[in-house]
Amino acid sequence: MNGKSITIVSGLPRSGTSLMMGMLKAGGMELLVDGIRTPDEDNPKGYYEFERVKQIEHDQDWLEDAGDKAVKMIAELLRHLPPSYNYKVIFMRRNMEEILASQRQMMIRRGEPTDRISDEEIAGLFRRHLEKVEAWIAEQPNMEALYVNYNSLLAEPAQHVKEINEFLGGILHEGPMTRVVDPSLYRQRR
Repeated sequence: MNGKSITIVSGLPRSGTSLMMGMLKAGGMELLVDGIRTPDEDNPKGYYEFERVKQIEHDQDWLEDAGDKAVKMIAELLRHLPPSYNYKVIFMRRNMEEILASQRQMMIRRGEPTDRISDEEIAGLFRRHLEKVEAWIAEQPNMEALYVNYNSLLAEPAQHVKEINEFLGGILHEGPMTRVVDPSLYRQRR
């Protein structure tokens, strides 16, 4: 890959990964997306997904075309990234109650049951999962990570945009990135 790194936007579902992808796009970064999953009521600005990411355990050929681009990947899949590439991981964190409320609302809209497991159990599982993922990232010599708090990003976008741009080598346009942050879409405040 000639020294190019792949930018991975990761986190738990409903943690702000789509917002971050939109910010990177506005800042001038090329995204690896396929447009299969279209905007809806849960993500009116879009999901910015690339379906092949879900098959990373068995399909890694697409990584060859991902250099200097950003791609979104849930935290669970990070462990399947091959060590032959360098990664800059922007990992989104969000208040756990808000993540759970957002997921519940999405399930309700889709007509899926929401009472299979309690919020307390899910929160515990998610917290343990995050601890393992973050410890694993810290051990990877080919990964650098920047942890971005969604709640803080919405409150102080300019400060976070500056940190994100520095993390990615100062190549992005900060003004357009900051303008992507839309507090009206912050619907699950806790």
